[in-house]
Amino acid sequence: MEPKERDLNKSYEHAWNKYSDEEMEAVFDFGKQYRHFMSVCKTERECVDELTKKAQENGYVDIQHIIKEGIKIKAGHKIYATNKGKNLFLFHVGSEPFDKGLRILGAHIDSPRLDLKQNPLYEDSDFAMFDTHYYGGIKKYQWVALPLAIHGVVVKQDGTVQNIVIGEEDDDPVIGVSDLLVHLAQDQLNKKLGDAIEGENLNICIGSIPVKDEDEKEKVKQNILRLLNEKYDICEEDFVSAELEVVPAGRARDYGLDRSMIMAYGHDDRVCAYTSFEALMKIEQTDKTCVVALVDKEEIGSVGSTGAHSLFFENTVAEVMYAAGEYTDLALRRTLANSKMLSSDVSAGFDPNYPSVMEKRNSAYFGKGMVFNKYTGARGKSGCNDAHPEYMAELRRIMNRHNVTWQTAELGKVDQGGGGTIAYILANYGMDVIDCGVPVHNMHAPWEIVSKADVYETMRGYYAFLLEA
Repeated sequence: MEPKERDLNKSYEHAWNKYSDEEMEAVFDFGKQYRHFMSVCKTERECVDELTKKAQENGYVDIQHIIKEGIKIKAGHKIYATNKGKNLFLFHVGSEPFDKGLRILGAHIDSPRLDLKQNPLYEDSDFAMFDTHYYGGIKKYQWVALPLAIHGVVVKQDGTVQNIVIGEEDDDPVIGVSDLLVHLAQDQLNKKLGDAIEGENLNICIGSIPVKDEDEKEKVKQNILRLLNEKYDICEEDFVSAELEVVPAGRARDYGLDRSMIMAYGHDDRVCAYTSFEALMKIEQTDKTCVVALVDKEEIGSVGSTGAHSLFFENTVAEVMYAAGEYTDLALRRTLANSKMLSSDVSAGFDPNYPSVMEKRNSAYFGKGMVFNKYTGARGKSGCNDAHPEYMAELRRIMNRHNVTWQTAELGKVDQGGGGTIAYILANYGMDVIDCGVPVHNMHAPWEIVSKADVYETMRGYYAFLLEA
């Protein structure tokens, strides 16, 4: 499809207006699939496990098998690589040499939450409690008086990994952080919103029944340890080698009387991870190698061995090139420099309840499709990747050619704050990168909101990018 003639005056269209009955059904079907994914994937490990299984069903092969068997990679091969259960990189090998560049969709799969401390379990006033340390940028007051669930793993001394999910089934118990009753909250209500709940007080109540043992000092704590040992065969010392995340309990839900939106925990940024993955699964053949890179730790600076600052992505590209017989250090550098990337991350959707922090002409709106953020950063573009106009023009051509509904935005008014993504990290290689994703309400809250139309258009936009960029 050729790009349509653009009006002299620019206006961003509403995606819902263009859908036929058949297309409307496709939007809602895709939303249903995404809603299920968000219900069962609330941690990085769960995302990697779920998407790895789907990739295998679509013919993707583990890079370790390629290496072990000495398989020569050729055009059409589908390969995946995982890293410590928290990164997933997928490659659909194209017909052109690697040093012509890759087409990359990069998203993060970590979300703000509460993490259990290394020694979390204690008893206070006949309650068993878990001590937590919050992860990422949260409004602490949003995490009280809320049903919470535990997801994660406990690694025992012998290396055995025990998966834990408590609070998601209908007959599961939930846990939570208590709030102060309004009748006694005069001092609390007079505090600044950010100070009303302190991070060190985000302690989770997990039980209140004591064991019937007169010699035991902490009877309620002992009862909880007994229950955990009976069900999971773990002891208190096992918490030291555990990774347990406390997240909102419950499934993702349709939002709005018209079911046009989805409420879920962790849209930031699993909505872009899922749409990137599904776009790649639609690719049948390609000239340039197409890549989806799902990373961890974005919410705390993209650090560590599973964050975007890690060399794991670069090393994996090197392994794939080596298996294709194309690796040299110079060829690797050319491959990365000649690549093009969408840093797939969410943007702040305009909220009519809070218009004062947004600039209407440069805001993202629900129902108007995928969002391009030429730059993010904070106050004077600090810390951002500012995409080049030549690259933006190319993306405009691609999206218009494929009738993708898209819009552009900044992250709020100039002096109100801001944010960042992994874009600037991959841009260090010299590749073209731009932030691109889905507008969100309630970003970083326990329950976030997205439009089904925007989710669908973003998947279509990512697919168009993989076809033509």
